[in-house]
Amino acid sequence: MQRNYKTKLLPLKHEKDLLTLVENRSVYTMQHCELNVFETHKQSEKVKLVFDDMVLTSMLRGKKVMHLFGTETFDYLPGESVIVPEHEEMVIDFPDANGENPTQCIALALQSDILQDTMHLLNEKYPKTEKADSWKIDLSCFHLQNTYEIASTVDRLLSISTENISAKDVLVDFTLKELLIRLMQTQARQLILDSYHKHTNTNRFAYVVEFIKAHIHEEITIDKLSGLCCMSKPNFFRCFKREFGISPVDFVIHERIKAAKKLLKDINITISQASYAVGINNLSYFFKLFKRVEGITPNEFRKNLVANY
Repeated sequence: MQRNYKTKLLPLKHEKDLLTLVENRSVYTMQHCELNVFETHKQSEKVKLVFDDMVLTSMLRGKKVMHLFGTETFDYLPGESVIVPEHEEMVIDFPDANGENPTQCIALALQSDILQDTMHLLNEKYPKTEKADSWKIDLSCFHLQNTYEIASTVDRLLSISTENISAKDVLVDFTLKELLIRLMQTQARQLILDSYHKHTNTNRFAYVVEFIKAHIHEEITIDKLSGLCCMSKPNFFRCFKREFGISPVDFVIHERIKAAKKLLKDINITISQASYAVGINNLSYFFKLFKRVEGITPNEFRKNLVANY
C-alpha cells in the first residue's frame, strides 16, 4: 500500500575487524531478545542460518536471495523485513556482495514470552472487531515492505541496543512490544488487502476495502464507511486505526495514490486525468498527497519509469 521505508544504516566493520567475509556476526544481547548484525563482503551462495527463537530480519544494505520453507525463493532488499519462525532454516545467496558493495542485515531473535505477553495484552485489552479473529503473528505474511512506523521503531531499537545506556533492557522491552504491534497491524492490513474479496461476508473491514476500491473515483466519507460497518463514526475510526495502524482517511488516500500510480504507467494518460480518475479534483492537492505518500512528485515518478524502462 505504501512505499517501503529503509531503516538507518549501521556503520560497517573495518576489514581488519572482520572474522569472516561471509555473514560476519556482531551480537547484542538483552533480557528478552538478541540483536544480530550480519555483514557479507564476498559473493557466496547457500549459506545456512537457523535460530532457536522467532526472528525478525531487516535488510539494511545490498541484496540477498532468500530460500525459505523449502519452496519460497525471493530477492531480499533494503526497506524490507522477513519474519522467520523458530528452528526454520534460512538458505541465503549473496549474488552481488563484494568489498565495495557489502550486504548488511539485522536479525532480531525474540524470546517467546515477550511475544506471548504482547499478544495477550492486545487480545485482552484491545480485541479485534470481529470476535472470531485475534491478534497474532501470521506466518503466511512473512515478507513485508517496511512502513514508516516499522522502520522508525526498528531504528529506535537499533539505537538503544547498540548504545551503552542505563535501563537498556526496560527501554528495549517497551520498543519490542511497539514493534510487534506495528508488525501485527501491518500484517492485518496486508492480509485484508491481498484477499479482501474472500472475507467480505465475515469481516466488515474487508467489505469496506472492497467498497473503497470499487468507488475510488468518487467522494468517500467516513460517514459512509462507518455506516457500511454498522458502527458509529468514532468507533469505526478508532477500531480501523487500531487494527491496521492507519486511519481510514489515510487508507483512502493511499488507495487513491496507488490507483493513480497504475494509471500514470500509461503515457497516454495525463497527470490531471489520473488525478481526476481517482477522485482528487484539485491537481495541486494531488501533487501534495502523491509526494507525501511516495516521497516523489508524479512527474518524478514518471521520469523514474522512463529511466527504468
